[in-house]
Amino acid sequence: CAAIDACELSNGGCSSHAECRRTTPGNRACVCKAGYTGDGIVCMEINPCLENHGGCDRNAECTQIGPNQAVCNCRKGYSGDGKRCTYISLCSRNNGGCSEFAVCNDTELTERTCTCKQNYIGDGLQCRGSVFQELLRNSNTSRFYFYLEGSSVRDVAGPGPFTLFVPHTDVLNSDPRVKDWVAKGVMAQVLRYHMVGCASLLYGDLQTMASITSLQGDPIHISSSQNSLVLNGNARVVLSDTVGTNGVIHIIDRVLAP
Repeated sequence: CAAIDACELSNGGCSSHAECRRTTPGNRACVCKAGYTGDGIVCMEINPCLENHGGCDRNAECTQIGPNQAVCNCRKGYSGDGKRCTYISLCSRNNGGCSEFAVCNDTELTERTCTCKQNYIGDGLQCRGSVFQELLRNSNTSRFYFYLEGSSVRDVAGPGPFTLFVPHTDVLNSDPRVKDWVAKGVMAQVLRYHMVGCASLLYGDLQTMASITSLQGDPIHISSSQNSLVLNGNARVVLSDTVGTNGVIHIIDRVLAP
């Protein structure tokens, strides 16, 4: 008589994920393979993520990739190997994308808030100071700023409000009259003719007006032509409504002469 091998046929009736082990003649035991659990007849994959989060950090996602196998990946806003995840501060890099004149505050997860510092206005992503400061920061108006400094004209550094009509830098560089005005010592008067005191006038406000008086004392006449505002009949407003803490800047394509 020969002993019957109960495992010889169909894995002894054990699960395909189980090992059939001979015991006594005609008998066997079914043992689930590594990574599986059950009675051997039925074996199911072990999901390590269901117990202790698979050993992953609480700020990581546990993903099963096989029997009793899982990977840990830090959630968005965190960095690490998944077993250990550290919060990424958005504000620690480039001020969180906020303006250099704003305070960046980390909030929940991947969010942050940007708040303009004192004496600046804006949405936090863009913060503006006084019109005097903004003249220097913009290449279109920086030349006008240097002429103000050179002529010791600092009116617009005060509390305001002011409205400025600033000739584009290229215009100031190309107008031959400017050098003559500087040589004659009258440039300060010309510069003040581009300023209006006691009012912060936006483009929409200017459309309702026929004239305004400059800090120099002479009036500036306002008209409309081809859907644009024109000053003194020839200087067109090409860029408008750069708002600062103490006024507003409009860029024009001609130099105004009192």
